[in-house]
Amino acid sequence: MSDLRDAGDAWVTASDGGRYWGRFGAAGLLAFDPARNAILMQHRVTWSDHGDTWGIPGGARHEHESAIAAGIREAQEEAGVPDNVMIPRFTHVLDRGGWTYTTLIADVAVPFEPEITDPESHALAWVPLDEVEDLELHPAFATSWRLLRPLLGHTPTIVVDSANVVGAVPDGWWRDRRAAAVRLRDRIDVFAAAGNSIRSGFFDLPETVIPDLADAFPQWTMVVEGAARGIGDGAHVRVIDAEALGDDAIVAEVESLTAASAITTVVTSDAALKARVLAAGAATTRGAKKLLRVLPEPPGPLSQQDQQGEQALQDPQDLPQLPERLGDAAQQ
Repeated sequence: MSDLRDAGDAWVTASDGGRYWGRFGAAGLLAFDPARNAILMQHRVTWSDHGDTWGIPGGARHEHESAIAAGIREAQEEAGVPDNVMIPRFTHVLDRGGWTYTTLIADVAVPFEPEITDPESHALAWVPLDEVEDLELHPAFATSWRLLRPLLGHTPTIVVDSANVVGAVPDGWWRDRRAAAVRLRDRIDVFAAAGNSIRSGFFDLPETVIPDLADAFPQWTMVVEGAARGIGDGAHVRVIDAEALGDDAIVAEVESLTAASAITTVVTSDAALKARVLAAGAATTRGAKKLLRVLPEPPGPLSQQDQQGEQALQDPQDLPQLPERLGDAAQQ
């Protein structure tokens, strides 16, 4: 928190009767450095709330400020975290009724050393995961740490079965399969570039597994096959060209991600492929249309020819020589 007071810098009484700092709620950054296998921690000054304990950089949100922006800003103000060195992974929201604290869990992309940049810290340090509980922790952080530690080092990842997802909507994709794959890649790119998240339940991480886990910010991988090969990566989407069957390439990618401890969701409506990727270690699968509902619409209206084709192909039986794995998608 800076020395300049903001309207959000005030104590509030929440519905649970407790007094909390931040008129508009508060947020903090749980920064995980995979290379160090450590998190960034702050030894809080004596005069602060629960002074002389260890926690993470954080503080009151400004009015109309997003929780993620607040968590990053507070970490910059308190620990000198540089711009553009963190990759968001998850958000966790503690709701006390009228007051919330959002923890942004993020990976370090570019190593840095923290520095004390305001009077709120005795010290800042990268603390190895196995040593965190050896410290005297801020009570609230001690509670959340037990919940959030299992997420660290496990990147949320979505693997998209391009052929199946493209085939889920009869929009004329069969006239140019390569262009259809490019449109799908670009829709995912726009979604990711805007900083959009996916609800944690998309990865089978509902509250029954990690209470109050809110959103995930996944890495995106798209597998293409046949005529769609060679379209190249997007700015935020890695594209894999299947050398033979797309299904086999998807299973191989899931196996690789599982070995790297990723939390992987495969988007496909192919029942046989779903079984294979779950056996290969995927956390869960989601149908093609579940993904399409969250992506931005493709740019530009359909041509008159494509509009006629879409209207004529509302019955999945009318789809042109549709392979079985695409037919599954058309019906879900």
